Amino acid sequence: MRILVTGATGQVGRHLVTRLHEAGHHVRALSRTPAKADLPTGVEVVAGDLTDAATLGAAFEGVDAIHLITFGGDGDLTNGPEIIDLAARHGITRATVLGGWSPTSIESALESSAIRWTLLQPAEFMCNALEWADEIRSQGTVSMLATFPSAMVHEADIAAVAATALTHGGHEGRSYPITGPEALTPAERTRIIAEATGQDIAFVHLSEDAERARLRGYGYDKDYVEFGIQLATNPPEVSGVVMPTVEDLTGTPARTFAQWAREHAERFRTAP
Repeated sequence: MRILVTGATGQVGRHLVTRLHEAGHHVRALSRTPAKADLPTGVEVVAGDLTDAATLGAAFEGVDAIHLITFGGDGDLTNGPEIIDLAARHGITRATVLGGWSPTSIESALESSAIRWTLLQPAEFMCNALEWADEIRSQGTVSMLATFPSAMVHEADIAAVAATALTHGGHEGRSYPITGPEALTPAERTRIIAEATGQDIAFVHLSEDAERARLRGYGYDKDYVEFGIQLATNPPEVSGVVMPTVEDLTGTPARTFAQWAREHAERFRTAP
C-alpha cells in the first residue's frame, strides 16, 4: 500500500513509519522540516504543514491510506474540512486518526466523508514519564500530586494498532481504546525507573499548593495549572482500566512499562 503518515517524526509517528516500511509498504512521511526528519532510508519524506491545507497537495497525491494526527501548531486542528476534502479528492479511501481528549474538526469532517476511518484512543503515553527526567537526574526524586494508577501505553503499541487498521480490512467505523498491560501509580513507575537505571529514586507526594508551584515552574498558565490539579485529584475512571486492544488486534501482548523504562534508562541516569 501507499500510506501517508502525518506527525511522522512524533512519538507514535516514528514507530508507525518504521513498522509500515519494514512490512514492505511505500511510506510517505509528512514533515514541516524534511531535512531534519531522520527517518529510515527508503521512506519518502515530503514537506507539508497540517495547519495549512494548501501545502498538502503533493503529499496526498497517489496515496491509498493516511494516518492523521489532530493537532498542529499550538492546539487542535481547526481546518479538518479542508484536509479531509483534499484527501477525498485525491482518492484516499482509508484513514486512522490519533485522537485526543475530545473530538476535533478532523473527526467531524471524516464523519461526513466517504473515507473509511478508524479512531485510535490511547491512554496516557509511557513517554510522558520523560517529563520526570530532569528532576530524577538533578535530585533523585519524582514529585507530584497525582497518585492514581494509569494504564499507560507504549508508543510502539499505538503504532502497531494503527498499522493493523491501515493495512487490514474490518476496522472501519471502529473506535479502539489502547492501553498497556497494567495500571501503575506514579510511585510504582518511579520504582520501575529506579530498577531500570540502577539508581535510588524516591517518589514525593506533593500538596495541591506545591503542585501548582511545580506546574507554574514549567511555564503553564493559570487555566492549565488548575486543569492539572483537577486531573490529579479527580482522574477519569477509565484511566486505570486495562484493555486487551493491542493483543487482540496485533496478536502480540502490549509492552510493559518496565520494557519502556529499560529502553529509555539513559535519559534518567545521573551523569557520573
